[in-house]
Amino acid sequence: QVQLVESGGGLVQAGGSLRLSCAASGRTFSDYAMGWFRQAPGREREFVAHISRSGSSSSYADSVSGRFSISRDNAKNTVYLQMNSLKPEETAVYYCAAYDQRRGVVVSTWDGSYDYWGQGTQVTVSS
Repeated sequence: QVQLVESGGGLVQAGGSLRLSCAASGRTFSDYAMGWFRQAPGREREFVAHISRSGSSSSYADSVSGRFSISRDNAKNTVYLQMNSLKPEETAVYYCAAYDQRRGVVVSTWDGSYDYWGQGTQVTVSS
């Protein structure tokens, strides 16, 4: 089992920034690729960003590319999501998730690939 705990959400004005953190425990963190997803009220959960187990590669949803940055510190068992130039429509609960990359899936934007999920952290962007 992998336990994931997100933090760093809150209220921010449009154009502002937030940095989310996700602390992992339970298994070897560096075996797991990590992703960030978000879900707004009344909408389906959507992919935001992915980072490989080593941190050498990352991918982003088109809507956040150039504004968000995902990173990880394997020594601290933590993944981060730096969010800049936030928009009101990005108000959502943000979730981190993990899957064992050793099974061969290098990059996944599909939430079905992920085995473990955090409880989420609320991000509210005011206009």
